[in-house]
Amino acid sequence: MRAFILALAAATALAMPAKAEDVTVAVTAIVEHPALDAARDGIKEALAEAGYKDGENLTFLYESAQGNPGTAAQIARQFVGEEPTVIVPISTPSAQAVVSATRDVPVVFTAVSDPLGAQLVKDIEKPGGNVTGLSDMSPVADHIALIKEISPDAKSIGFLYNTAETNSVSILAALKEEAAKSGMEVVESVATKSAEVQGAARALVGRADVFYIPTDNTIVSAFEAAVGVAEEAKLPLYAGDTASVERGAVAALGFNYFDVGKQTGAIVVRVLKGEAPGDIPVTVAAGTDLVINKGAAEKMGVTFPEAILSRATRVIE
Repeated sequence: MRAFILALAAATALAMPAKAEDVTVAVTAIVEHPALDAARDGIKEALAEAGYKDGENLTFLYESAQGNPGTAAQIARQFVGEEPTVIVPISTPSAQAVVSATRDVPVVFTAVSDPLGAQLVKDIEKPGGNVTGLSDMSPVADHIALIKEISPDAKSIGFLYNTAETNSVSILAALKEEAAKSGMEVVESVATKSAEVQGAARALVGRADVFYIPTDNTIVSAFEAAVGVAEEAKLPLYAGDTASVERGAVAALGFNYFDVGKQTGAIVVRVLKGEAPGDIPVTVAAGTDLVINKGAAEKMGVTFPEAILSRATRVIE
């Protein structure tokens, strides 16, 4: 009888799915705002779906640098010292800090517009070393087309950004190139910290026909300050990320950052299962949503064409 019970127990164990081993995933972001928070939550969801559950076989760490690059570097060093299974930096500044801090701990970055320009990897297809990740390079040609469709009389685009953010510099170059093809001009205004966003927005009034805020962490962290200026001046404000539409942008064509997080989490799972990060090509985020805000449009003097209303993935009243 004892032999039968042991055999039955062994057979049952073989039939059960293997439990994922205990791992630690350390996540850090340059600042907290809806898009980056959604990416973090998407990562955690993807891990759970793969069998890695926080508090059971997963230790999920999270730290925000609160917009301070120096703090981002401190967090990176702290995480490296704790030797987690994988570090996941969200945003270019956090990714640069983490990649500079380790050549050994696996790193899977996300929400990085230009991994090559940020010098995170030397080759998109074959990153090499301990680093891979996901790029969320904005579809700027589509953004120009969206602006022209909703604001057909616009000739100049006011671009708010922080020159210290590599991703924004890359987006600016791409935007200028695409805008020129459409006979439009890009007017720049810089804010190096969130407290400067309102002043930088005001500096564009009278110089630009519309505002465009890219996936710039400094500007997005103080997004409402720019929205207030746009409403007062009756200038349409467009965003590079869809999460900012709910905060007052007229429209955005971009990624659902929870989905971006889930796509990132799928890469993290591959690393947890034994793949070397350097052998995994850097992925470009998939999917674009069109989100519009009727209330913001009214405050900024915008009327949406019927074609935009019919195409919108989400309409905020």
